[in-house]
Amino acid sequence: QEQLVESGGGSAQAGDSLRLACIVPRLTFTTKVIAWFRQAPGKEREIVAAVSWTGSRSDFSDSMLGRFTISRDNAKNTVFLQMSNLKPEDTAVYYCAAHRFVYTWPITVSDVGSWGQGTQVTVSS
Repeated sequence: QEQLVESGGGSAQAGDSLRLACIVPRLTFTTKVIAWFRQAPGKEREIVAAVSWTGSRSDFSDSMLGRFTISRDNAKNTVFLQMSNLKPEDTAVYYCAAHRFVYTWPITVSDVGSWGQGTQVTVSS
């Protein structure tokens, strides 16, 4: 099974911005809901945001509203997570994921069919 591949993580200061990218296999990109999850040390993996395969619908967890945006580049089979006004509590490994079924919100770990390898985001105060 082809894998999703994330990039764009790194270190940032509080208030900075980072953009994560997820390259998605073409068939998955055109048929599946793509989501971003994150997992902080010692915590469960949590949903961050998701976008439908048409791009017409997107959802965000409450703590990301107004700070994060999600978008798709159809020519590059890529989903972006733009993170602004970063906070130390945003520090986590961020994972790209493909939903197994039709769009639901919030998306849970059990809804995911494919995962990326994760990319580390570290925000210092």
